[in-house]
Amino acid sequence: MKNGGGRTSRIRRRKLFRSSESRGVNESYKPEFIELKKWLKDRRFEDATLIPARFPGTGRGLMSKTSLQEGQTIISLPESCLLTTDTVIRSYLGAYIAKWQPPPSPLLALCTFLVSEKHAGDRSPWKPYLEVLPKAYTCPVCLEPEVVNLLPNPLKTKAWEQRSHVQEFFSSSRGFFSSLQPLFSEAIETIFSYRALRWAWCTVNTRAVYMKRPPQLCLSPEPDTCALAPYLDLLNHSPDVQVKAAFNEETRCYEIRTATRCGKHKEVFICYGPHDNHRLLLEYGFVSVSNPHACVYVSKDILVKYLPSTAKQMNKKISILEDHDFIENLTFGWDGPSWRLLTALKLLCLEAEEFMCWKKVLLGEIISDTNEKTSLDVAQKICCYFIEETHAVLRKVSRMKDEVALMNQLTLVETLRTEELKILQASAKALTALQTAFT
Repeated sequence: MKNGGGRTSRIRRRKLFRSSESRGVNESYKPEFIELKKWLKDRRFEDATLIPARFPGTGRGLMSKTSLQEGQTIISLPESCLLTTDTVIRSYLGAYIAKWQPPPSPLLALCTFLVSEKHAGDRSPWKPYLEVLPKAYTCPVCLEPEVVNLLPNPLKTKAWEQRSHVQEFFSSSRGFFSSLQPLFSEAIETIFSYRALRWAWCTVNTRAVYMKRPPQLCLSPEPDTCALAPYLDLLNHSPDVQVKAAFNEETRCYEIRTATRCGKHKEVFICYGPHDNHRLLLEYGFVSVSNPHACVYVSKDILVKYLPSTAKQMNKKISILEDHDFIENLTFGWDGPSWRLLTALKLLCLEAEEFMCWKKVLLGEIISDTNEKTSLDVAQKICCYFIEETHAVLRKVSRMKDEVALMNQLTLVETLRTEELKILQASAKALTALQTAFT
């Protein structure tokens, strides 16, 4: 009798293949994680629930060793493991921070400590944590200019703003860095370079947890809310899970409690918040596939570009939309055009004799079949424009992928644009269904 030749065997192999595809590969044996575990143990943290692993799609993360139930605490990290401004002020940097005027910001204190400790290498007591941090990031500030220009326009604008913000952060901090020269034998500019500060800024911006600290006289009055949490920050984001995360004042631990079940040997996720893909890429440097919060933004110039040539009183209509906060956050989503987008279009498409009804439009009332049909037609034209533009960008990305050095950055843009194409195609289908009511 032949083994493994029947239909049941083929089904079993397919199930096994799918299971192996989704299951993470244990990485706890790697030297950097062995050292991190020892370091954490010295600081009174041992974890019997999660192990480091690499997963298809999300990369490095944490895998459950056992099934997790709703309400279960999945991680409880002692305060001694957290890197906060208290850590920095207690360190060799504290005296220099206390002397500097105007006082450095909490963010600058954390970034300075990260750069300094990374430079210290083997001499740093934080080396086991620093070794598992990413060597590079994919936030827009780290993307090459030609890649930034492939982003959707609203995100592109924010990406350039982020780059300017970090450059200004570096420029305004150079005086403080110079004051640290007595701590180092090398020239301070070679240690606290723009590249080094950018890495530290991305580390704090993408990996810190929220933990409000009391104001400190030696720091500026900006909110001090960031803490780096070794090991805990290996948890990846999923919009489909719910967790409660906070510092427990009684146990003096940062705790994460899950409200979602998780099977054995599955990746354990936390939710960074109900963020769309633009915000995820801007703040964390990644895109979430099939993100229910993902959308495509419509800017003011695109909003008016496809209006009928007969449209009147345009400046006044735009002014009304701006005064009533209806010119921002106009989107296409998985279910079609947002109510805000359709409402804005209905107001812009009002005939001269209907204009006095603009308040009713903002309240969601139907003015006329003609107005409904015209606004849907314009929405469909805008949607088709975005579909064509997205196809063109994806073709350009495909051609640029010959440049190996940009592969990771281009793949990120490709994922974002592909997700947006799916949303636009879904919206076009929804609009077609709505338009049939007026044909």
